[in-house]
Amino acid sequence: MLRIAVQAKGRLYEETMALLAEAGIRLDPGKRTLLVPAKGFPVEILFLRDDDIPQAVADGAADVGVVGENECAERKKKVDTVKRLGFSKCRLSLAMPRDEEYSGLEWFNGKTIATSYPVILREFLASKNVKAETHVISGSVEIAPGIGLADAIFDIVSSGSTLVSNRLKEVEVVMTSEALLIGHPSLNSEKKAILDEVIFRINAVQTACGKKYILLNAPNDRIDEIIQVLPGMKSPSILPLAQEGWSSLHSVIDEDRFWEIIGKLKALGAQGILVIPIEKMIV
Repeated sequence: MLRIAVQAKGRLYEETMALLAEAGIRLDPGKRTLLVPAKGFPVEILFLRDDDIPQAVADGAADVGVVGENECAERKKKVDTVKRLGFSKCRLSLAMPRDEEYSGLEWFNGKTIATSYPVILREFLASKNVKAETHVISGSVEIAPGIGLADAIFDIVSSGSTLVSNRLKEVEVVMTSEALLIGHPSLNSEKKAILDEVIFRINAVQTACGKKYILLNAPNDRIDEIIQVLPGMKSPSILPLAQEGWSSLHSVIDEDRFWEIIGKLKALGAQGILVIPIEKMIV
């Protein structure tokens, strides 16, 4: 049985559980306790606070965990980064009152900076030779300048709307972050095998993301030209049709190039174009 630590609530929880469900790792919807076994797969989910996950994995209370890169950098526990997951992206930034003029990092000299990430902040300030006082706050960091607790803040930024609503502006990005799959450094062979299967399934789900399966009919004398604008994983599949001189082509395209490619295909004589969503893709 492989134990996966997952954040108990929030955006990272929602995105993690959606990914695991797509990978066939589903929980009983009627159960929501601290430790919940998956249905039909040798995995159990341990729900924790995000800042407790690196410690739990390092100590072996969980075998692997899904956690923000920022929490790993802050906690500095001995864990392995198994896979970068590519979601829950954000950045850790310095922000200051919107109405003040920013002259560069020297502005922070002698200032007090409120943060929930003192380790990352102090390392950054030391590397830049900036001497500032750190005021550690566990939550609602953004209100600190407005109530006189600090001159500036160092916190997570996603859309930036929270900064705007508190009359702050982002002035320095210190690090970018995304969800990581982290692991205990000494998993046994049985748990490694289960983890390999989990990673295989996650890869299949993520590879399919943003891809479409396309089928079309084309005159044989235009196939070479169509192939040039219709890239596949290796090359398109080509099947002869009952109508002489025509073939059916099957391929995979990136969704963000969909309309560009469709226009070119029509101009080359493609007909009966069918586009299908892809749930999983094994490469």
